[in-house]
Amino acid sequence: MKAPLVIVGMGEMGGVFARAFLRSGYPVYPVVRGIGLADAAAALPEPELALVAVGEADLDGILECMPAAWRDRLVLLQNELLPARWLRFGLEPSVISVWFEKKKGTDAGVIIPSPVYGRHAQPVADALASIGIPARVLDSEQALLFELVLKNVYILTTNIAGLKTGGNVGELWTQHRSLARRIAAEVIRLQEKLTGMALDAEALISGMVEAFDGDPEHRCTGRSAPARLQRALAQARNHGLRLETLEEIAMQESN
Repeated sequence: MKAPLVIVGMGEMGGVFARAFLRSGYPVYPVVRGIGLADAAAALPEPELALVAVGEADLDGILECMPAAWRDRLVLLQNELLPARWLRFGLEPSVISVWFEKKKGTDAGVIIPSPVYGRHAQPVADALASIGIPARVLDSEQALLFELVLKNVYILTTNIAGLKTGGNVGELWTQHRSLARRIAAEVIRLQEKLTGMALDAEALISGMVEAFDGDPEHRCTGRSAPARLQRALAQARNHGLRLETLEEIAMQESN
């Protein structure tokens, strides 16, 4: 028998990973709302890994009170994730940039293979493969940073553009390419401020288009889109950055 593991948060995404790990022979212990992390860690102090599958808004609170026994066993999967998010808590987790979608009552829909990096990258990739979800193991922190920024560019560009255009990502690129490029350029400028690094804009846009091609019917917006726009603008203001296209869309949304 393989060593057990824990999954903190059992929403749709947590359920996908639970099934993947169970299929791979791991006992899975869920940590759901109402179960304290300290109590869970006392009961299972040495899991194979501790996958944090809560939403972006809940992540900081979970990381802040992460039990010492689990700190070197973490795997993160949230969107809008950059290294500063975990470094402020002194953590070095494994991280997967998830490129599949899971909605209630549907199977997981794959866009492109999901890159994963860190100590637990191979078990995560192998588990996902066992349920037909492709993943690829990265070989460096630099590669991980590029993939995290790429996912941010994809999500923010499609969500924010979709507030104006509606439709799917295929239509966005074929019918509103100029708008998509302007938004992507501003998002990349913001990511440069957030990471403190110069980024390869054309490589990021090429990666975004590859993801568009992976699922052209993927809808641009969801219920999180307005909040993503406001969060991006708040981050820009904090860094003294003007994002004219995003500001224009926000103004239209408020009218």
